[in-house]
Amino acid sequence: MNRLANETSPYLRQHRDNPVDWYPWGEAALAEARRRDVPVLLSVGYSACHWCHVMAHQCFEDDEVAAVLNAHFVNVKVDREERPDVDALYMEAVQAMTGRGGWPMTVFLRPDGLPFYGGTYFPKSSFLQLLAAIDDVWHNRRADVDQNVGALGEAISRSARLDPDPSMPTEQHQQLALDQLARAFDADGGGFGRAPKFPNTFALDLILRVQAREPSQGAARVLVTTLDAMASGGVYDHLGGGFARYSTDDQWLVPHFEKMLYDQALLARTYVRAALLFDAPRWRQVAAETIDYVVRDLRHPAGGFCSAEDADSPGPDGIPHEGWFSTWTVEEVGAVLGDDADALLAWYEFTEGGNFENRTIPSRLQHRGELERPPEVETLRRRLFEARERRPRPGLDDKVLTEWNALMVSTLAEAAAAFGRDDWRHAAVGCAEFLLRELRSADGRCTGRGTPTAPLRPATPPSPATMRRWSTPSPVWPNSRVRRGGSRTRSRSPTCCSTTSGTSIEAACSPPPTTPSSSSCARRTSSTGRRRRPTR
Repeated sequence: MNRLANETSPYLRQHRDNPVDWYPWGEAALAEARRRDVPVLLSVGYSACHWCHVMAHQCFEDDEVAAVLNAHFVNVKVDREERPDVDALYMEAVQAMTGRGGWPMTVFLRPDGLPFYGGTYFPKSSFLQLLAAIDDVWHNRRADVDQNVGALGEAISRSARLDPDPSMPTEQHQQLALDQLARAFDADGGGFGRAPKFPNTFALDLILRVQAREPSQGAARVLVTTLDAMASGGVYDHLGGGFARYSTDDQWLVPHFEKMLYDQALLARTYVRAALLFDAPRWRQVAAETIDYVVRDLRHPAGGFCSAEDADSPGPDGIPHEGWFSTWTVEEVGAVLGDDADALLAWYEFTEGGNFENRTIPSRLQHRGELERPPEVETLRRRLFEARERRPRPGLDDKVLTEWNALMVSTLAEAAAAFGRDDWRHAAVGCAEFLLRELRSADGRCTGRGTPTAPLRPATPPSPATMRRWSTPSPVWPNSRVRRGGSRTRSRSPTCCSTTSGTSIEAACSPPPTTPSSSSCARRTSSTGRRRRPTR
């Protein structure tokens, strides 16, 4: 075991048995780099990140790679969800160097913490070449390192010098934002821009608010197309509810399978508000199933909610596979449902060849927006869901993050008031009181996070005063008091580059053209690309 064995972050603990001599983020690592006069290798990721797991298996669990890292670098692991400040700082540097970002994030630093080179995911062969090049530059061309640090610092400082406008946004600003969204809107597949597609909930919420005040066919088309497309595609879990983090294709079919708490909170809220505004039972169903997923599968016994579920889960061979928990073959469905399988196979558009690595992600894309299940299909869905519950589950990131939990509390409270669900109201109260009780220091400040590895007191019944505070319907959405009860890719390969074109460090660190393509768990600002081409 290495130094990460005593950390509370699930992501850091995943690396405690690596042969790499990892340090957690802190002054001790920088001091050791100064003592040895070697660069720092900073690796940033999170527990639900598929490509973080891939790079860990290919590189950080490999004795050959570990020997090079331990001999020539001080190696630091960071959980981006535990230290978003560190992640944001070095992600800005990587984006300045490469024009895109993602996770795992790989950054090389001087012992003073200043970055001079970075990227995202690297397979073993490319990573070993990169490590050799960085070591050569560090010992033989230190001036190039300092030049990159200076150029990168200047690039970042230019953005830091942008002062915010002190005035409040006007309707003109709002219209400019709406015009930009209209130009980016994908009228065929829904959403904005091309793949990889993220569910841009804040843009949708802006359009919803405008539509509530000044209805228009254009805004309605954007909302209906996008909300139906996301809920019909494989990015939505049709058996258990909830949304994956993003889609690798334009049609929302093939997701990056990890499920993040913040996505559930934001998307459920969007569907609640859209269901109220359009009086759409299908969106009530999506919102309800998403919230029920969170309460059922992410809830900590003390009242808070865990951060995420992984993309990977063990297959029959015992090896983790991306999406295995959520995908099926025709034969697997038949083994569960027997002679009744045909109705479910047709409803969720199964084919013999599948739509993802010879397996099928259940979807309704050929019947987009037709989401309300007939009784026969609902009975079969429940049977298949119960069978899926017996599969080995994806890994659970059991961190309880204050910010993400606060988002979920808000969504639960609003949805409970809108749909008349007392169970959601109790869940909101329980989570809120958990945050106040467990994640607040003696001076009243938020501590940011907690994990079940620390002793947690049993949840106490919510106080009547708290219950009253979370019983008020939303003041934003019309008729929320009366409409109650309803139904329920990969990014492109990272290219090693520098902020200073043509410097020798760029030439030294660029992998040869024959280097295998590499990928990352894409950041929202990453370039377009595909992780896998779905089979139609």
